[in-house]
Amino acid sequence: MKVVEIFDSIDGEGIRTGQAVTFIRLAGCNLRCGYCDTKYAISPDSCEFEEMTIPEILERVHFKYVTLTGGEPLIHKDVKDLIFALTDKGIEVNIETNGAVDIRPFRMENMFFTVDYKLPSSGEEDKMLWENFKNLTKNDVVKFVVGNDDDVNKMREVTKELTAFYGDNLPHLFAGAVFSDYSPEQLVADILENKELHNVRVQLQIHKYIWDPNKRGV
Repeated sequence: MKVVEIFDSIDGEGIRTGQAVTFIRLAGCNLRCGYCDTKYAISPDSCEFEEMTIPEILERVHFKYVTLTGGEPLIHKDVKDLIFALTDKGIEVNIETNGAVDIRPFRMENMFFTVDYKLPSSGEEDKMLWENFKNLTKNDVVKFVVGNDDDVNKMREVTKELTAFYGDNLPHLFAGAVFSDYSPEQLVADILENKELHNVRVQLQIHKYIWDPNKRGV
């Protein structure tokens, strides 16, 4: 598998914020979001990566929690085998996926999805597979990254539809601001002022506050 980096850190966002995890970042992505903060991992033709076997990857995992990310991890043909190998060892896997790859074939025990809904400012909203957002559990996460007012309005529409569809089984909803582009203070105000967003939790990418936001492997 094409591995850009494996490192131990804390999860910087989502339901495991602050939790010690091993990150596995795979090379390549099928989207090109305007605000992407891992451009060094999106093109396997130009990014640096190491070809690793699944046993070699497992040797580098030091915690019982793994965040599998990219790029887009679900475009790799052997990724299902990797997920199974991790969960079979009792490791809980958080799969960070961009909403443009069908998640259903990858569902198994001891894992959950963090699925991005790409809002208009990403430039990739038209790639979203709505079936992904109809096949979530209460343990999964829908993540929004907000860059402008149009994004807020779209987030309101999506959360309203998700709430109506899931009812008491609504997955976790998180929203963050495009770093240094949209004010977290404004995002909080948006959520407080719109009843459709009252189930959405604001998140900060805390790793970008603890370390240099451009620093890798932290």
